[in-house]
Amino acid sequence: MIVAEAVGRALAELGADTVFGVVGSGNFHVTNAMVAAGARFVAARHEGGAATMADAYARTAGGLGVLSVHQGPGLTNAMTGIAEAAKSRTPLLVLAGEATEPGSNFHIDQAAMVAAVGAIPLRVRSVETAMADTARAVRIALGERRTVLLNLPLDVQSQPVRHVALPSRGAVFPSGAAPSPAGVASLAEALAAAARPVFVAGRGARHAREALRALAGRTGALLATSAVAKGLFHGDPWSLDVSGGFSSPLAAELIGAADLLVGWGCALNMWTMRHGALIGPRTTVVQVDLEEAAIGRHRPVHLGVVGDCRETALLVAEALPEDPAGEGAGYRSPELARRIAAEVRWRDVPYEDLGGDGRIDPRTLTVELDDLLPAERVIAVDSGNFMGYPAMYLSVPDEKGFCFTQAFQSIGLGLSTAIGAALAQPNRLPVAALGDGGALMGAAELETVVRLGLPMVIVVYDDEAYGAEVHHFGPGGHPLGTVTFPPADLAAIARGHGCAGVTVREPGDLAQVAAWLNGPRDRPLLIDAKVSPEKPAWWLEEAFRGH
Repeated sequence: MIVAEAVGRALAELGADTVFGVVGSGNFHVTNAMVAAGARFVAARHEGGAATMADAYARTAGGLGVLSVHQGPGLTNAMTGIAEAAKSRTPLLVLAGEATEPGSNFHIDQAAMVAAVGAIPLRVRSVETAMADTARAVRIALGERRTVLLNLPLDVQSQPVRHVALPSRGAVFPSGAAPSPAGVASLAEALAAAARPVFVAGRGARHAREALRALAGRTGALLATSAVAKGLFHGDPWSLDVSGGFSSPLAAELIGAADLLVGWGCALNMWTMRHGALIGPRTTVVQVDLEEAAIGRHRPVHLGVVGDCRETALLVAEALPEDPAGEGAGYRSPELARRIAAEVRWRDVPYEDLGGDGRIDPRTLTVELDDLLPAERVIAVDSGNFMGYPAMYLSVPDEKGFCFTQAFQSIGLGLSTAIGAALAQPNRLPVAALGDGGALMGAAELETVVRLGLPMVIVVYDDEAYGAEVHHFGPGGHPLGTVTFPPADLAAIARGHGCAGVTVREPGDLAQVAAWLNGPRDRPLLIDAKVSPEKPAWWLEEAFRGH
């Protein structure tokens, strides 16, 4: 056995059950070793797609994502996906061959490159340290929720290994961090005194649903999430859905009127708080986070509690007075319950339909799809002017039903996101929501969807433009020739890859989608929806005002 094979075996032992990548000479042996040890390898058509698939898989499955790439260009091709994962604190392990000879065509400073986007560079240093180096990389990725590059120098990974002592899983996997008693007491006191508390749960609270619901019930708090945690409180009658630029008018009204706002594993950044507009002048702001450096990073807070969100919520519930507020107190009332049921969803907000002349209003399109698609779904959304429509008009069953790779705001990641999420949730219908620009950027992975046999619905909101730029610069009279394009038959492109493809210009055309859903679903379906381009999305208007 050589070092590369030993590392692959160790990773499989430590839980690397699914690996994404593109195989070249520098990652050939480590990838095959993982497969031989029982891992599934998913071959992408581009390393950038593979990186995002691994990111989405980790987010939706709730474990470690693994990416395997060739040295040099294999890693540079993957960098946008790695940057997204690093900014999102995804526990992602990137395995890359490394050419250490300066004269090699493949030689670059790989460590410096990934460090520049926020990932942590490590290296398998020698035969003797290979197992410890591998275990350390997994421990940091999982324990600190970080994206980690494990460089595999070509000269080291080819050396023979006489004895392999595989690392113990128990020594690698971390336990939840408990908050300080003082922090627990202060938060309990603030909740007991609040008249209109609101919880906003983020990525770091996705495992804490029931603890947060129970605490909110005892204190009369309303529940909301950041965009990446959408679905966490699905089905709860006091859920406001997403806080921030995507908030419906009622959700924004209620969050903005809170006297206590508690961010649970949530950065409370400009998107989640609408550039601060959702924080009232007299609102007390509390932030609970595993990482001390995250407290107050984006805005001042009155109280910071460092600790695991679930553990903190349970301890705060124990610390509340014996006569807690209970249901019907705090922000909760029968009248408000009726308003939330009737108004909080975007699809219940009246609008003027802008369809016609061969174009369908994106809101009408998405409402119709919400009714057509089965409830058990996993939705991935690309970036662009359109993104709020699938994010907010399509419901999801829980937090694992929505995957939002938007920390870097790169277009072109949506299709690969949907592939990773689909493999993590194989019993749900995967739905990729893309703009035409992102769809064409990621089109290479259409072959991957077909090859894997995924019964995916790919919805393209096709306005024949980079819509965000059109709506940003168009009102100022700027020329738009650089961001608008002639019509493209995206359905035909999809059929060329082996998908079913339909074009939708009006609601009646969605009968073709219903027919596909009622059929064998033996190949993916791409919907080229020619959407009306006249109006910028509400969230984009909000973002422009904020900037």
